[in-house]
Order: sequence, then structure tokens, then C-alpha cells
Amino acid sequence: MNISLDLPPELENQLSTEASQLNLPLSEYILRILSIRQVLSNPPKTGAELVAYWQSEGVINSRPEIADSQVHARNLRHEAQTRTRA
Repeated sequence: MNISLDLPPELENQLSTEASQLNLPLSEYILRILSIRQVLSNPPKTGAELVAYWQSEGVINSRPEIADSQVHARNLRHEAQTRTRA
């Protein structure tokens, strides 16, 4: 479905700026905003609902190269604690 909108210039500039910060085309950014409107009006209330939402959005298991998240977190923490400052 195609819909044409006449956006006020200020709103268009704001949306364009936000989209460019995320390296997204404006149309895709607007589509993302519209697709999350139900979550914004009815946010997850329990941990289970939040996990279900993250799963539906592909956040959970989005890094298949990380086999053990705890080991990965420990490695990141160790790297941060032992890095040398320039």
C-alpha cells in the first residue's frame, strides 16, 4: 500500500535527521515508528511479555556467533578492565 503524506517541513527534517543517524531511508524509519505504536501504547508489563516482545522483534538470538552469553560478557568486562588508555 502506498500513502502520500504532506508533512510539515520541521517534522520532515526531524524524521530525516533521526533516520540518517540510524543509516535508514526515511520511508523505512517511518515504517518502523508506525509498527511499534502498539508497543508504545501498551508496553510489556511483565518479564515474560518483554522477552516475548524481544523474541518477536528478533533481538533475542540476534547474535548466533555468541554461543555462551555469560562467557561473552565476562570477556567484554575483562577487555574493558584491562585496556590501556592512550
